[in-house]
Amino acid sequence: MPLIRIRDVGAAGSDTYYVGDYDPAFIVKAGDLLIGMDGDFNCARWRGPDGLLNQRVCRVILKSDIYHPKLLDYALPGYLKAINDMTSSVTVKHLSSKSIAEIPLPLPPMEQQKYIVEEIEKQFSRLDDAVANLKRVKTNLKRYKAAVLKAAVEGKLTEAWRKQHLDAEPASALLQRILAERRAKWEQAELAKMQAKGKAPKDDTWKKKYPEPTTPDTTGLPELPEGWVWASLGQCFKVAVGATPSRKEQQYWNGNVSWVSSGEVQFCRIRETKEKISEVGLLNSSTQINPPGTVLLGMIGEGKTRGQAAILEIPAANNQNCAAIWVAHAGLPPSYVYHWFAAQYEETRLVGSGNNQQALNKSLVEAMVFPLPPLAEQQAIIEEIERRLSLTDEGESQVNTNLQRAERLRQSILSRAFSGKPHQVEMHTHG
Repeated sequence: MPLIRIRDVGAAGSDTYYVGDYDPAFIVKAGDLLIGMDGDFNCARWRGPDGLLNQRVCRVILKSDIYHPKLLDYALPGYLKAINDMTSSVTVKHLSSKSIAEIPLPLPPMEQQKYIVEEIEKQFSRLDDAVANLKRVKTNLKRYKAAVLKAAVEGKLTEAWRKQHLDAEPASALLQRILAERRAKWEQAELAKMQAKGKAPKDDTWKKKYPEPTTPDTTGLPELPEGWVWASLGQCFKVAVGATPSRKEQQYWNGNVSWVSSGEVQFCRIRETKEKISEVGLLNSSTQINPPGTVLLGMIGEGKTRGQAAILEIPAANNQNCAAIWVAHAGLPPSYVYHWFAAQYEETRLVGSGNNQQALNKSLVEAMVFPLPPLAEQQAIIEEIERRLSLTDEGESQVNTNLQRAERLRQSILSRAFSGKPHQVEMHTHG
């Protein structure tokens, strides 16, 4: 027999089963009202097959000739929430059957109970329709946002711009300049290391040690707009993976170095971090301080984290679960790469699919191929994206405000219903 546990209250079944003898008095049938007696004190009608009542789950057997079942469904959650709010607990809150039995329910005459239920359901039906419309708007805004990002990184938003800027430097020249500058910086750094050791190069053979970025395989990739090229992240940018200083060493933490965890990388701009490490912690780990304008990419996680990006607006180190892509350090606007990651989110997650833990790594991030527009066009793309998305952000904000208002209105309907004034609730959901 299914064994109904607290976590199953409100569910349509249980994944826990009992084998053995049991008292038929503890059989729960569909439609029985259950209350979870730990945690949030949830209550709901059982929607699953016959099951057995487990400890810390209370069943309320209703005398329906005295109390309308639906009226109890509407009344009880508010009382349980009030008890929950008043119950203090260090860990998990507990509810007793005595507390449930002592809940002082209002008891109108049965005819009034039926009327109250009818009024609540009539007004809830109108409210549900309004909420459904708001959620449809929210879904459409999300689709529009995805369409804008896709069109942007395919060059469709800037078709008119290209016709007006035929003399713009092509991305092929931009890429060659980036590659040349990266090689020059490497050579300069290597030469400085040799000089610090008192070694003077006799010839240029040491330059052959330069780790040349791999040219991306563009086989099967779609044709790009005029002036664009395919490039890999590793060709254009330094990609670094951070680390977490030992948490056993208190001296490594609570310093003045901002440190980003992968959970903070949520398609946003990072201006502050939840945690900071000390200079000692920085020196005793393999993380590094990334410059402002770095794009962070979540690399690990089965949830939403893997594939999400963020732009650093402060110097900050990062943990080992996200890659730091030094976009601004290469002279490119970080917002373009950031928006490309947003458009590429689902595809990026597929790159990190594995048999065990799903994850990206530094090599996979460096090998990612992205469409590189001319530098001037990148800025035009960013401006067009932000112009259009500012409208969707405003729309989403209005939808969220109205959804919150709808929930307050739902509570207002219940409040007036149980004060004997359900007909006085006014509905203004069309806006």
